[in-house]
Amino acid sequence: MTDPTTTKVRMAELTGDEARAVLAGNPVILLPMGSHEDQGPHAPMGDYLSAERIAELIARRATERGTRTLVAPVLPFGGADYFGTMPGGIALGQGTLRAVLADMFACLLRHDLTRLVVVTGHSGNVDAVHQTTLEVYRSRGVTIPSIYLWLIAYGMLPEILGEATAARSAGHGADPLTSVAMHLFPGLMRPDMVPPPAPPPTAMGLPVSDFGTVSFEGANIHVPLELDRIAPNGVWAGDPRLCSAETGRVLTERLTELGANFVAHYARHAG
Repeated sequence: MTDPTTTKVRMAELTGDEARAVLAGNPVILLPMGSHEDQGPHAPMGDYLSAERIAELIARRATERGTRTLVAPVLPFGGADYFGTMPGGIALGQGTLRAVLADMFACLLRHDLTRLVVVTGHSGNVDAVHQTTLEVYRSRGVTIPSIYLWLIAYGMLPEILGEATAARSAGHGADPLTSVAMHLFPGLMRPDMVPPPAPPPTAMGLPVSDFGTVSFEGANIHVPLELDRIAPNGVWAGDPRLCSAETGRVLTERLTELGANFVAHYARHAG
């Protein structure tokens, strides 16, 4: 009979005794997190769904290759940044998010579970993760790396699509997340609602250069902006019509492979 503790990777599915047995070996534990915000009129609001699924794929591949890896329950609410104008969106203040992360880490570290990796799918999480993991490093000497999926995926797009197409398809509500969701959750997508790219927004009579910045004489000036000014339909800078399930399949495979390779490396070098 197959030992269920060798095939389960989701911590929530382990029984109490299974958890005590598996966790005694200090496996790598992935902590997926994302956001619940506007991803465009065509995509589900929960981008945490993709972060969680990719974390599970990484854990399975790493485990199959000999590095026992588990996935903690996903943290679905991202750090608040520019998306508060979206009805139904739920975000945590940056201070709250740091406190939640600190408590999550503390619960695991209490039991000498020291091989932890954050897998995040939201830019608003990055600073909170950095500040909290830095504090853990200073106080406990434990290194907790963070894999920001979509930042890595942006870098993969030119090789997959070519430089010119990647430059046109990359953006919020477009690639990489729309393609990944098309691959992982086709039933949740609305291909009939995929919009064309929006006209470039302006604020204070200046072109908006990024979330929270405008361009002035070649410099980026930070200004308080929210989604309704930057991208009223959730799509910014990219053309979601160029996204595809095939691109999502390739991105998911590459992210899974990179993640599994990193987990194995981390397991060898973590304290």
